[in-house]
Amino acid sequence: MAEENQNDMSFWDHLEELRHTLFKIGGVLVVFAIVFFIFMPDIFDNIILAPCKGDFVLYQLFENITKKFPSLPQFSTEGFKVELININLASQFFIHMTTSLWLAVVFAFPFIVWFLWNFIKPALYENERRGSERAFLLGVTMFFLGVAVGYFVVFPITLRFLAEYKVSELVPNQISLNSYMDNFLMLIFIMGIVFEMPLVAWLLSKMGFLHREFFHNYRRHAVVVLLVLAAFITPTGDPFTLCIVFLPLYLLYELSAYFVSPTPKEE
Repeated sequence: MAEENQNDMSFWDHLEELRHTLFKIGGVLVVFAIVFFIFMPDIFDNIILAPCKGDFVLYQLFENITKKFPSLPQFSTEGFKVELININLASQFFIHMTTSLWLAVVFAFPFIVWFLWNFIKPALYENERRGSERAFLLGVTMFFLGVAVGYFVVFPITLRFLAEYKVSELVPNQISLNSYMDNFLMLIFIMGIVFEMPLVAWLLSKMGFLHREFFHNYRRHAVVVLLVLAAFITPTGDPFTLCIVFLPLYLLYELSAYFVSPTPKEE
């Protein structure tokens, strides 16, 4: 069936269909970017810059938890505030533009995937379509889950540590808006990509390159690697915050093992 559909269309028909798909994607990105550009001042004040204040939800949670367990290092939100400075004349305008575009790409991601899926769907068989639909749904869900973990957990912990760290008391921290936004967008985007691990594992399993035995054999090695990765993301030296970052990474590893095919002897 898929081959018949493909034979009905010439190369130029495919090219024209691709052009329409790209126009749709571009149109959605423009609409999202315009909306974000209009509301960017409120988004900056209430969302992007929220981790700069002591009343951020994660800081409040840590403070409440450590109060209940006196044996843990006590976490305090009192007096915490990160003040940003702008040192380039045009930085605020360009950050307004680029952040609107980045947010448009993130939140238009399901639409982009949907348009691309509709473009390639006629070339697939029915069983391939069902598997691919589940894969796309999983990919979109895990991407947004990773973005949420990056925003609510990874970036605030990293910001808190680096904003308060001083090599000398004679050197005060003055954080630029450019530096803040570079780290904000990078960490959140990286976490979105990291959370695609189960999807990547599933695809490799479908191609026959990966089996569940791999995850069983290298679980101890993975724990060490993930601990190092968690320590790199949050270099606080605090076991509590280290575990907060390590736990979702390890759960991703186990989820990836669940999605891959069993080894032949397990079947």
